[in-house]
Amino acid sequence: MTTQAPGRAPARRWWCAERGSVTVEAVLFAPLLVMVVVFVAVVVHRGVDARLRLDDAAHQAARAATLQRSAPAAVTAARETAGAALAHAGVVCRDLVTTMSGTLAPAATITVSVRCTVDLSQALLLRLPGGKTLESTASEVVDAYRSAPAIGARP
Repeated sequence: MTTQAPGRAPARRWWCAERGSVTVEAVLFAPLLVMVVVFVAVVVHRGVDARLRLDDAAHQAARAATLQRSAPAAVTAARETAGAALAHAGVVCRDLVTTMSGTLAPAATITVSVRCTVDLSQALLLRLPGGKTLESTASEVVDAYRSAPAIGARP
């Protein structure tokens, strides 16, 4: 039989005991959990921010379309305004599609739809692959009291 020194048995019991192991596991696991939560929050924020920016771009495009005198000019103004608003807001679109419906008659309603595939790889340092297609629609009323060009007048 082997006999152990009197001081070694308590040390071995302490070393093999599982007391406090949950605390150590929590300390090691907590930073990973925080990183996952931050990752999800950044991705969700990116999507919500892009949605708000797209809604604003659609509203600006509809307003710009109502200020024009002809349908081709209104379509061009809506497309250019939506693109400029999204670029100014920092939203990177892979493809931007703008459609307009309605007439430019006084008190008529113009509806502009803006569809954009948002590039998610621009989300900070995450470099997510792919994108999400978002669509927004806004309507504006053409001014009921806007003046019509005089017949035979030069522009």
